[in-house]
Amino acid sequence: MQATDLSRMILAARDGNSTLVIKNAKVVNVFTNEIIEADVAVYEDTIIGIGSFEGDNVYDAKGSYLAPGFIDAHVHIESSMVTPASFAQIILPKGTTTIIADPHEIANVAGTIGLEAIYRQSADLPLQVLFMLPSCVPATPFENSGAKLTAVDFIPFMQKKSRVLGLGEVMDYISTTNADPEMVEKLKLFFNRNIDGHAPLLSGRDLNAYCIAGPRTDHECSNFAELKEKLRNGMAILIRIGSAANGVEEMLDGIVSEHLPTDMICFCTDDKHIENILREGHINHIINTAIRHGIAPIEAIRMATLNSARAFGLARTGAIAPGYRADMVLFDSLADIQPKAVFTLGKLYDPKAPISGRPVPESIYDTVHPTPVTADSFRLAVSSDPMPVIQTVSNQLVTKLVYRSVPKDENGLFISSEKWNKLAVIERHHQTGHVGLGIVEGLNICGGAVASTVAHDSHNIVVAGDSDEDMLLAVQTLIDCHGGYCVVKDGTVAACLPLPIAGLMTDAPIEDVLSGQRALLNAAHSLGCTDSADPLVLLSFLALPVIPEARLTDLGLFDVTRMSFI
Repeated sequence: MQATDLSRMILAARDGNSTLVIKNAKVVNVFTNEIIEADVAVYEDTIIGIGSFEGDNVYDAKGSYLAPGFIDAHVHIESSMVTPASFAQIILPKGTTTIIADPHEIANVAGTIGLEAIYRQSADLPLQVLFMLPSCVPATPFENSGAKLTAVDFIPFMQKKSRVLGLGEVMDYISTTNADPEMVEKLKLFFNRNIDGHAPLLSGRDLNAYCIAGPRTDHECSNFAELKEKLRNGMAILIRIGSAANGVEEMLDGIVSEHLPTDMICFCTDDKHIENILREGHINHIINTAIRHGIAPIEAIRMATLNSARAFGLARTGAIAPGYRADMVLFDSLADIQPKAVFTLGKLYDPKAPISGRPVPESIYDTVHPTPVTADSFRLAVSSDPMPVIQTVSNQLVTKLVYRSVPKDENGLFISSEKWNKLAVIERHHQTGHVGLGIVEGLNICGGAVASTVAHDSHNIVVAGDSDEDMLLAVQTLIDCHGGYCVVKDGTVAACLPLPIAGLMTDAPIEDVLSGQRALLNAAHSLGCTDSADPLVLLSFLALPVIPEARLTDLGLFDVTRMSFI
């Protein structure tokens, strides 16, 4: 509803005129924690009443539960690997009707051109797509990205873009807590608007300084103590279940056991591949997980709706009440929410109807330009004993910096094994020739390599494996197809999913993307990669130098806790 429609809407509500009546529903009221047996009247895109209504266009809920449409409070569309229109087709049937997107993936590759492209592509969809402008492009000064955005770059988007809510996740918490002038300029620009946080394990005075800077949300909590401290500091907590970031059980159990109020706790996926969404669910999956851990169903629904709307200042989204956006989801059981009908903008969503998006600019189809790479590019000398190693943590995005005595050949070069794999990050934007090399523990690759141009957040080429030749083949395959994911096994490409749009996304049919994802996962698992989490997502995050403790960038092995190279 627009302000210009106000008179018409007031009269429609007064007279009970409706364009749709959903009858015989058990309406979930997130204001009073009630289930109300009633009809819901809708006029065009807005709810005008709950009670007893008649109308020409009637949908019989037949006693099913009707809840507000779910909100993903923090997501990167690009991480789905598909365009906004295809992403909408995947998540709408799961009951998600609003997303708050941070397009920092495509911005790190293509700058403001990428921002403009994804903004335009997400317009006029049945899915409400709202944006937070990316605060950290690049995420840190310790890597090379495809672009750099300053406060000045945001001004045109703030002035003209009605779907822009604020500043996206402030990942460079070191620059923030040190009051770096360039970061402060961005924060000042959004001083009285929404600012998303990203502060893994930040505590004490550093957390105080971070909150003073402006971030009021955080989706990086990895334990209950961290969640509780940030809640005490007034931060809204976005509990995240994505493709690699899970492990939320301790936090949910702590919320229940300590009877914490949940009005400042929301849900998000952050990064979740569409194959995982179709298999597990989207925000409804997080609701169901919360319910299984003892959170009351209506409370869990409120966390996925009204809480998120209030955290981001969405006055007319997140509830079934007069004046609210007519986004609703229908399901049969409060114990296991599986949507059977979804309404967006007052219309029943047809999952079989294609959603068309606007075309992608040609300029962001060709973005993978490293200097030539050879097998010698992966030669890693064992310069100390023990050597620094990145150790992955099960079901988490955090890593550990450990030191191991690793095998080496007669020339003193590292030899990969089933326990320790070679890891490389190759700069692909400016032909600098930079190749960062390191050792990773926990990927368990045996007999091949896995590579991707999805390497958060600068999106250089990341590759891991136990053979320099297989790593080279995987990298060259990605260069040839302008980006994507590739798995090589025993000298042969076992699976490849091209992502030619900025090396991050594809406009290929959803079915092709799904089959490509499954082939990649099967091929990765055949190499020994863990099947407890998505190894493709895990690999993509090993290059992100803002999540503790150790990462690899194109400039070298990086200690995140010290913010220095090793």
